[in-house]
Amino acid sequence: MRDKTLNMTTGNPIKLLLMFAIPMMIGNIFQQFYNIIDSMVVGKLVGADALAAIGSTGSVTFLFFALCNGIGSGGGIITSQYFGSGETDKVKRCISNTAYIMIIFPFIVGTLAFFMAKSILVFLETPENILADATLYTKMMCVGLVFVSVYNYVSSMLRALGDSKTPLYFLIFSCILNTVLDIAFVKYLNLSVMGAGLATLISQFVSGALCLAYAFKYNSYFKLTKEDLKVDYKVIMKSVKLGVPLSLQFSMIAVSCMALQRVVNSFGSVVVAAFTTTSRIEQVIHQPYQTLGASLSTFSGQNYGAKKYDRVMEGYHKSMIMMAGFTIAMIPVMQICGKTISGFFINDPDVINMSAEALKISSWFYIFLGVIYVVRGVLNGVGDAFFAFLNGIVEVLGRVIVPVFITGFVTINLFNHQFTTGTEFFGFWGIWWSVGIVWFFSGFTAWLRLIYYRHSKFKTEKPKTENLEN
Repeated sequence: MRDKTLNMTTGNPIKLLLMFAIPMMIGNIFQQFYNIIDSMVVGKLVGADALAAIGSTGSVTFLFFALCNGIGSGGGIITSQYFGSGETDKVKRCISNTAYIMIIFPFIVGTLAFFMAKSILVFLETPENILADATLYTKMMCVGLVFVSVYNYVSSMLRALGDSKTPLYFLIFSCILNTVLDIAFVKYLNLSVMGAGLATLISQFVSGALCLAYAFKYNSYFKLTKEDLKVDYKVIMKSVKLGVPLSLQFSMIAVSCMALQRVVNSFGSVVVAAFTTTSRIEQVIHQPYQTLGASLSTFSGQNYGAKKYDRVMEGYHKSMIMMAGFTIAMIPVMQICGKTISGFFINDPDVINMSAEALKISSWFYIFLGVIYVVRGVLNGVGDAFFAFLNGIVEVLGRVIVPVFITGFVTINLFNHQFTTGTEFFGFWGIWWSVGIVWFFSGFTAWLRLIYYRHSKFKTEKPKTENLEN
């Protein structure tokens, strides 16, 4: 079987991005189905409290996954740059040495997170009636952290080489398995939240193991010799140097999501369930943006390694057009069909109505969400570590400060007078307004950074040029 690698340093940028992005987007959507199916099965078969329990863990588990995935992403970007410059030996060394990082780091993080799970959920003021289930689900996700990291490691390496199809095939199989197990464990064995977590663990293990086995058997870059398997501290340090800022970026975003979750939790389980519902729906909305950004990261990494900076910017401009088209299509869907979509997750009419109104608020800000992913794709691809740190800070400040002040979450004592932040108009609706406002500031900051990078870094090195429409 021939390799499915894709060299993105020549050819039409739009065609290449679409060839790479479409399978990857399908794969990302299926990956989100792990959480979505858990939520749908539990929400429909068990109830709103069980749904809220799973939803309240999202920001916590995202933090643990972010710490590991950022490190792995650094290795993937370095691999794409070596691939673009044609350095096969360094590609193989990057594959092997990133594997060492992705075995040790997730084990350490997962172990620590397992024992800290309940304390973190208590700190986030998780409602008492869902705390036990939330703690159980979080601990199960901590156990599965190694399995998730294996899949993400292999898929990031394959994508760096231009292969976005192989991870998709195993992910689809795993998602189907997860659905079957979810129904079996929750509906027929009455395992509730534990059943949903167990189904996810088994499915993640299967997808990671199968994807790894396939890569070693069929991809020539994974056919490693003893020389390739040697520890290369230069490659490790290069991957870590880029991966740590990415990990910090993802982690800061996760921490900011935890701060937002604390505000959400303060309004009770109905609001938590509504926020969980809208979050699951918008996970799907994120996927085309995220996929386009990840595709652009590989495209930019390969062309940056080949010193074809004009192609990097061409890919960026074409991606912005595609992103804008998707955004224009999604806004009316969320404005009109919010109740129908929310009804797939829960039967409670109060939660459905609240979710539908919330989607109307956040959908107006989708364009800024798209800008974040597209610009992030370019800057991550060219190895701009400072941007990852900067973008993480912006998101933390936004999610920590904005929701507190527009929801009335805190009371300030000033000159012996009490002032409650926020207004009656916002109240808990400020949760979703704050999400949109953060997207705006984060997207604007990312765009400014790209302008600076384009007029500084790209000007300091002599590029290779070609006809962009080959």
